[in-house]
Amino acid sequence: MSRKFFGTDGIRGRTNNGVMTAATAMKVGQAAGRHFVRGGHRHRVVIGKDTRLSGYMMESALVAGFTSVGVDVIMTGPLPSPAIALLTREMRADLGVMISASHNLFADNGIKLFGPDGFKLSDEGEAEIERLMETDIPLAPAEAIGRARRIEDARGRYIHAVKASVPSDVRFDGLKVVVDCAHGAAYQVAPSAIWELGAETVALGVSPDGTNINDGVGSTAIEALQARVVAEGADIGIALDGDADRLIVVDEKGKKVDGDQIMALIATRMHNREALNGGGVVATVMSNLGLERYLAGLGLTLERTKVGDRYVLERMKEGGYNVGGEQSGHMILLDHATTGDGTIAALQVLTSLVRSGRPASEILHLFDPVPQLLKNVRYEGGQPLETDSVQHAIAAAEAELNGNGRLVIRPSGTEPVIRVMAEGDDSTRVERVVDAVCEAVRAAA
Repeated sequence: MSRKFFGTDGIRGRTNNGVMTAATAMKVGQAAGRHFVRGGHRHRVVIGKDTRLSGYMMESALVAGFTSVGVDVIMTGPLPSPAIALLTREMRADLGVMISASHNLFADNGIKLFGPDGFKLSDEGEAEIERLMETDIPLAPAEAIGRARRIEDARGRYIHAVKASVPSDVRFDGLKVVVDCAHGAAYQVAPSAIWELGAETVALGVSPDGTNINDGVGSTAIEALQARVVAEGADIGIALDGDADRLIVVDEKGKKVDGDQIMALIATRMHNREALNGGGVVATVMSNLGLERYLAGLGLTLERTKVGDRYVLERMKEGGYNVGGEQSGHMILLDHATTGDGTIAALQVLTSLVRSGRPASEILHLFDPVPQLLKNVRYEGGQPLETDSVQHAIAAAEAELNGNGRLVIRPSGTEPVIRVMAEGDDSTRVERVVDAVCEAVRAAA
């Protein structure tokens, strides 16, 4: 069924426009509250947010929606998405809500929902909430309206939890770490957790003003971090996004390290300790062929899913895997968290740095990526991928790669864009097939 509100990662859009309005947020609160009202206990929801100006408005609207159907609300203030997942489970809440548009700039916002187990809702759960949003939802009687309160110790609870992912015999003494929090949700907790484990921390992106989230900082804009790591003579740089569920690393030379290399490091270390479950790693179709070949050399598999950390997680749970992620930096480590957690992933990288005694540029370069090219083609409407001309172009591109590479073509789940990606050992051929498919899509759009 087609979706009106929910996309690949909750509801997201430009604030006060389209689906991302206070009215929608209140309806989400009413529908999600009604969906999770089960049994005779007092029902509760945990609501967190990042640092966007519109977070206040969306939080207030959600509180109104939930309390109007009899659900109590616990507000945490700015915290990472994985912290809300954790607190939802620990506080025995019926669901959790994170108000964030992740790596987008401040004018956008979003709503992510977590079930009582701390995992993101399934497609079926979101579909049922969408159905309820289109109905007249019964309100609670006056005496049963929910209450709302703000808790003050949420940050400390989360810091304690992420530090528990580091072995008790490991300290970060002697490390100098630059931490870029994107002026986002982790601006207080991530530098604190790393500092408490002994590292000297240099903080970037920790002065949110409501409009500067992800603006020239964070995991999608790492130039400032790269320069600062080199200038400070730091051992490593850590870049999180607006809601801190993804991680990109910068080595001591200022070179970017993406999610594929981070997964390779974590999986290798766990495999060597016989702690890697499932016989491999789960990633998306966008992960580099070089990662797949590297893992195969260790006797491990790379299970691929469609793009979206929810699909990575579903496959991990189905196959009993405990490591998965995306090239863009989502790292799901099920031994420690129920969703992508950039801070926990960073702590695992820092632990490996300490235990190896080697520089980041060595331990985070485990394979040479195969040449890979991704281009986006914007279209106004219709189904360009269904046309004969595009299908012929795709078939010709696959024939040219001839088993020596991969071609991945998919529509974006959040905007009217077709993403065309190819990879292979011959970079010239890769560029040629990508350009040919993009041209066919443009002509058909």
